Amino acid sequence: MSKRAKLLVMLPLLLLAVGCGTNIPSGHHGIKYKRFSGGTEMGQIYAEGFNWHMPWNSIFVYKTQYSERKEDITVLSSDGASIQLEISIWYRPLAEKLDSLQVKVGPDYYDVMVGPGLRGEARRICGHYKPEEIYSTKRDTIAVELFDALKYLMADKYIDINGVIFRNVILPNKISDAINEKLAAQQEAQRMEFTLQKETQEAERKRIEAQGIADFQKIVSSGLNPMLLRWKGIEATEKLSASPNTKVIVIGNSKDGMPLILGGLE
Repeated sequence: MSKRAKLLVMLPLLLLAVGCGTNIPSGHHGIKYKRFSGGTEMGQIYAEGFNWHMPWNSIFVYKTQYSERKEDITVLSSDGASIQLEISIWYRPLAEKLDSLQVKVGPDYYDVMVGPGLRGEARRICGHYKPEEIYSTKRDTIAVELFDALKYLMADKYIDINGVIFRNVILPNKISDAINEKLAAQQEAQRMEFTLQKETQEAERKRIEAQGIADFQKIVSSGLNPMLLRWKGIEATEKLSASPNTKVIVIGNSKDGMPLILGGLE
């Protein structure tokens, strides 16, 4: 048989061989479906790479890396205000449970389970909060509640939820303006409280300083009696009279008069 004839024989065989397998990309896993022998093959998860199978069978490929999906959801707050949420969720199917997921839900598991669960739980949880709490003060708390609720909801669905965040919260204009005014008023009140605290501390410092001066003067004045002052005067006179400089001493004639010393006479 010539080379050309061999090639013509081998080419269909090669095409048939390629058609009897499925390539599973990196970060994906597969589940085999046997058309004529039991359907979904339970207990066998196919890994990355090229996997052979009979041409009448097939392999369903699932991405088992984390995926992100963004959702725009309208919710009602506790007082009935309509609020628009932009939410991101990260999720993936559990690779070791792909066979059960295939049988119970199938490849459209996000649209069947995750998406409806996310929207339903978001509406339920946000219904317990006021608009300003959803907008600012409780946003992170609500996101954590939503994550925990979805984690629990998807646990028996063989789906792993890795994270939920609020990308944006859009309020009606009237509510948004009212919240901004309220936040501005709170910030001004906090600024005034800080100023008052600072002034109160300064007044307390001055009071303590004045009290200290008053206490000092009281202590000094209580120790200065006439006898002590007279004695100090006598001591000073004695020291001056003993100096070698020429001086004139004038003795006072009043009851408390002290000597007057004139020095510097040559």
